[in-house]
Amino acid sequence: MTDGGEQPATDDLEAVLPPAADDAPLAAVVEKPRTETAIASLRAEGVYDDSRKVMEARGRRDAEPSNQPNGSKTREDGPDRVALPVLEPPAETRVLEVVRQVDPEPRSPDLEDLLAEWGWSDADLESAPGSWAVIGSVILVRLPDDCADETDVAEALLECHGEADSVLADEGIANDGAAGTYREPRTRLLAGEADTETIHTEHGTRYGLDPAQVMFSPGNQAERARMGDLASEGERVFDMFAGIGYFTLPMARAGASVTATELNPTAFRYLLENAMLNDVPDRVDAYMTDCRDLAGDLEVDRIVMGYYGSSDSSGARNDGHDAESDEPAPPSDEAHAARSDGPHATRTDEAHEFLPDALEALAPGGVVHYHEATPEPRLWDRPLERLETAADRADRELEVLEKRRVKSHSAGVEHVVVDARFE
Repeated sequence: MTDGGEQPATDDLEAVLPPAADDAPLAAVVEKPRTETAIASLRAEGVYDDSRKVMEARGRRDAEPSNQPNGSKTREDGPDRVALPVLEPPAETRVLEVVRQVDPEPRSPDLEDLLAEWGWSDADLESAPGSWAVIGSVILVRLPDDCADETDVAEALLECHGEADSVLADEGIANDGAAGTYREPRTRLLAGEADTETIHTEHGTRYGLDPAQVMFSPGNQAERARMGDLASEGERVFDMFAGIGYFTLPMARAGASVTATELNPTAFRYLLENAMLNDVPDRVDAYMTDCRDLAGDLEVDRIVMGYYGSSDSSGARNDGHDAESDEPAPPSDEAHAARSDGPHATRTDEAHEFLPDALEALAPGGVVHYHEATPEPRLWDRPLERLETAADRADRELEVLEKRRVKSHSAGVEHVVVDARFE
């Protein structure tokens, strides 16, 4: 993946590199919110240096800004800029400038190696987390119950990810009160800055969010990108469970006109802000309402149903999920109550129960992207049966276009999506 820019002229580059440090390694300076996108682009070019840390940019205070994408003289650097280690000047990735690092620091190969350097025994290392998510400048980690020292883990993660400012412990989903109603994450600050609002960038789409307040699943990255690839200029889209704009934003950036509904007021606020952040407010028509209240007023070409229901084969309404969560919802209908009036005062836990409303809004020949958490023994029978039932009841013809596994949801359960056309 590349994100634009041109190779700087040799003369321009020489003007930037301090002559006193001609043998120092190179670094590309970028705005901090673009860190992840730039790293991915630099890796795609083959010029990213994984052996060194990402560091805060420290430029020359007397330098002037330049409009050139690469190799330009820098303006004064602040805490909103980082220096990404590179092997040579990038030819395609847009950066503010290429500089020499005066005091480069080697990057620890991985978390366990760093913890071992800090004195962790082999037995201690077995209790270290095996995975974590980097969401913008925030690291989200689920700690094993027997973790030897959570503070060490958090500090080590900050060492491993120089672009990160905070580490949050992922403790699942809130079950009680308003937090349970809106599926808010339960987190705890382990290290770094207390302000965890950040901007996470994927494939050019920018998501403003606070991982301590709203859900975000890095495991859905490929699916979010795919929605952007499928959408087309002028297409009418209905995102029934929009959240902060997980699918809405890449589709709107592709030129689609998206009607987006979301019940969680915090997520809805980020949805509006993110439409502005991505320069698509004219393509996003957002409503803080139940999607079923709006379905009858729409006629669209494509519908995204990024909320999935019970993974239990009995179909009992006690295990609701949304596509940005890997956690079961609380069992009571009260936990899904998002409105105090109207015909849909509670949200059902069964994703397929939204299909009649989706088909009411779908124009002939339109496509539904139907998400579900499906037990392995019922893959792909259950989601296809539910789509066929909905088609029969609506007296519409069904054509299955594609079946995809998005990610593993839990032991023996897969998060899947079926693309289906209804005539």
